[in-house]
Amino acid sequence: MTTPFHYEPGAARGPVPPPECPAHGLGIGPGGIRRLYGPEAERDPHGLYDKLRAEHGTVAPVLLHGDVPAWLVLGHSENLHMTRTPSQFSRDSRRWRALQDGTVAADHPLAPIFTWQPICVFADGATHERQRGAVTDSMARIDTRGVRRHINRYSNRLVNEFCQEGHVDLVGRFAERLPMMVMCAVLGMPEEYNDRMVQAARDMIRGTATAVASNAYVSDVLTRLVKRRRRDPADDFATWLVEHPAGLNDQEVSEHLRLILIASYEATANLIANVLRMVLTDPRFRARLSGGHMTVPEAVEQTLWDEPPFTAVFGRWAVGDTELGGKQIRAGDALIVGIAPANADPVVRPDLGADMVGNRAHLAFSGGPHECPGQDIGRAIADVGVDALLMRLPDLELAVDEGELRWIGNIMSRHLVELPADFAARQPQDDKEPPSMGKPHSQRQDWEVQTTVRHTGPTPDRDAGRAPVPAPAPASSSGPGSAPSPTSVPSSSAPVPSTAPIRASAPGTGMTDSTATAAAVDTSRDAPAPTGPAADRIPQQRGESAPARLWRVVSRWWSGD
Repeated sequence: MTTPFHYEPGAARGPVPPPECPAHGLGIGPGGIRRLYGPEAERDPHGLYDKLRAEHGTVAPVLLHGDVPAWLVLGHSENLHMTRTPSQFSRDSRRWRALQDGTVAADHPLAPIFTWQPICVFADGATHERQRGAVTDSMARIDTRGVRRHINRYSNRLVNEFCQEGHVDLVGRFAERLPMMVMCAVLGMPEEYNDRMVQAARDMIRGTATAVASNAYVSDVLTRLVKRRRRDPADDFATWLVEHPAGLNDQEVSEHLRLILIASYEATANLIANVLRMVLTDPRFRARLSGGHMTVPEAVEQTLWDEPPFTAVFGRWAVGDTELGGKQIRAGDALIVGIAPANADPVVRPDLGADMVGNRAHLAFSGGPHECPGQDIGRAIADVGVDALLMRLPDLELAVDEGELRWIGNIMSRHLVELPADFAARQPQDDKEPPSMGKPHSQRQDWEVQTTVRHTGPTPDRDAGRAPVPAPAPASSSGPGSAPSPTSVPSSSAPVPSTAPIRASAPGTGMTDSTATAAAVDTSRDAPAPTGPAADRIPQQRGESAPARLWRVVSRWWSGD
């Protein structure tokens, strides 16, 4: 089969309508090839994918900005093969024939995306392993629990800004802001978070006339950050990259920070907006979520199937002449990873309305050796952010008809312009602590050792010869006039023991929940209180181990005590 591109890049292409001609709005370019940009592609990308699939199958010829030819891979298995076979489909954009012959200029609207940089996303083999290893190792150093606390705090801070108004655009005032706040803090530049950074991050991948200038602004900010971290190391991602044994130079560090910032920001902002849109427009989706039949993480995963934050990733470049999906691919051809069309491939998903909960076979984060390394952070921002917002404003309702919602799209993503919502006005909450989470645990003493509880029943052979573990002194509760024990912990910091009844009884004993609870309390009163200088530091809820206590309860009941 011959290539459908009937012209070589830079050769005569026949009559081409001027830019202002209405023919450009039809989405058809030279040779009858469909454009992957313009009004039709932005208005209905899924409809465009369906047309391309019907006309060409799993791999389709398309035109990029300036009618530059490329291949869009639509099939799920074809995308997996392409992303997992770097020996055939390289990430090195310098292989692109359109760049080599000058068809694509340095100021092309997509230049911020495809211009080669010394980063792992454009590398293969040993270079990719070295650079990618620095990124993944630094990712592994991120305190996930600490980041989730920051996400919760930032989410509530954003909600506090509009919770008294009763109306909000959830895209402009939440979905677009939360990821940038979190990522600036993770990278080590919280002071750089501002409206200009948010807008530049969105603009630089849209293929607009200002994309190059937006890219320069972001790069300048990150270059200053790298120089600052060379002088003054800190406990942040930028420092970890600077100090990594891979020995990345300043340009490599700066470009990797740019990659991580923009990719994580754009993907997460779109993901949050898409999840919230589903909540506000799909009654069944909202009912399952609010009714406990679906968790927020499961809702996020379903959205990654239906509305992935990146619709496509540009690109791959053919190392040599090859075949993919029945099409002859020439060396130097550009290919696009079709994430959204692959997720809707009828071969793997014949029923688009089917529940995909628990299935992570989607390509929302691409695949192969270049699969997104920051997907867990993106999921965390979306999970915690959406959960915090819905916890604060459970009565959110869409303020316009669903048909009035508008999107802006490009070859890589499609994001919601606005998501207006109404709710009952509320007073702000303290954004220093997570809402409705209770008091934080008291600080763990240095000497405490936390071990995993083994849920095994006691045996006489194991516990018969064991010396009783001293129980803590009882709290002062014997009467109104009783004095506090000298070893008791002040009530402001003492952990509160659980008062819930024991839910299970020992097999064959016939003990009820209340009997077991009373016996357990009585047992703790028989043990002597600890003495000595360390007694004041021992938490009062620490007693003998659960298996030993339960065995003593069973023994007392059996003997009739």
